Amino acid sequence: MARDVDLAPLWAAGARVGAKLMAHHATITVAESSSGGLASAALLAVPGASAYFRGGAAVYTLDAKVRFLNSDATHMTDPRAATEAHATRLATAARDHLGTTWGIGETGASGPTGNRYGDLPGHSCVAASGPDGVTVSATIETGHGNRIENMVAFAIAALEALERGLDGRA
Repeated sequence: MARDVDLAPLWAAGARVGAKLMAHHATITVAESSSGGLASAALLAVPGASAYFRGGAAVYTLDAKVRFLNSDATHMTDPRAATEAHATRLATAARDHLGTTWGIGETGASGPTGNRYGDLPGHSCVAASGPDGVTVSATIETGHGNRIENMVAFAIAALEALERGLDGRA
């Protein structure tokens, strides 16, 4: 059940990253899929988030990716979803679409089953795309199919990728 999931680490990651975005006078756009908007929520939970947060979307379908990111279907299907290359494409498209300093992209399979590409539940790829071509990406494998726990883990991983980029640890 959702009430059994500890959200404190998510809120802490949002607070840490939000403070760093403010300190860098940087802005962010988020395009997330299987984390369902939780990365955006964590960033928006920080008082003063309007200084850095420009927008976010749960781009759960190809149609949403095309429409929200003002892209075309080919650009959003190659490379395939649930890969670091696709997460990077989402992050870059989000950043460019709203003209922000950074973009976050997240794509995966939250569960309880895997996705059509054969990825197991608990698989996600995240990326942060920043200035001067800086990109930080990672693949997460939780090893279980608890959808809500995975969504939280994916959102935290996306925020941590952004944090590594902000810290110059790309």
